Amino acid sequence: MLNPRVDRSALVTVRMVKYSVPARLIGRRVRVSLQASRVKVFEGRKLVADHPRRIARTGSVVDLDHYLEVLAYKPGALPESTALAQARAVGVFTTAHEDFGIASRRVNGDADGTRQLIDVLLLHRSHRAEDVIAGIRVALSVGAVTAEVVAVETRRHATATAGGANLGRHHVDHHHAREQRDGQPERVVSLTMRRLLDPTAVIAGLPPDTRPLPDLSVYDRHLLGRATGTDHPSPATIPGAP
Repeated sequence: MLNPRVDRSALVTVRMVKYSVPARLIGRRVRVSLQASRVKVFEGRKLVADHPRRIARTGSVVDLDHYLEVLAYKPGALPESTALAQARAVGVFTTAHEDFGIASRRVNGDADGTRQLIDVLLLHRSHRAEDVIAGIRVALSVGAVTAEVVAVETRRHATATAGGANLGRHHVDHHHAREQRDGQPERVVSLTMRRLLDPTAVIAGLPPDTRPLPDLSVYDRHLLGRATGTDHPSPATIPGAP
């Protein structure tokens, strides 16, 4: 068992190779269990990092999740980070994450858009990867590129794949209940996001307006009366007048 100190880049050195740990452990000593194919790092008795052991004698193995809190304060460092590059290489950072990041930056700006992506990545700590990715895809499909929408759809997918337990929930507040169409729950839609991403699709998707046209005759008479000086309707005849 080794007891290295975590450096300022949240890395511990084990046999000339650097392995990442959560950034909150910077400056502290940790315990490392060096196994044939794994490198496990403990804070006391708690496992805080579990990496595949690198065969080469140099280099680094980093986990993007270990840096998310730091990147939330410095979102500009994410695109060029080694952690992101390795996450892409091993398939942890998928094309769904990539698409969400692009759309979020386009709508929310570079800094805020990247923070939304980081919040989505944090969802992986408490949800299965397939649920989070499903949530991302739904958010993208409705043009709602926020972490909050992804979180809602992630939980919805997790519930549905667990057996549709939400179908029997009768205690949900009716203000938050969603009707089901063709067996599929309604999705959360941000019209603001849809408008920014694809205004034409928003207009095309709006239902027809079946309301009758307003009656403007009283205003016409009022304007005509002002022009001729003969017709001065009382305010009581004008809708909305006090």
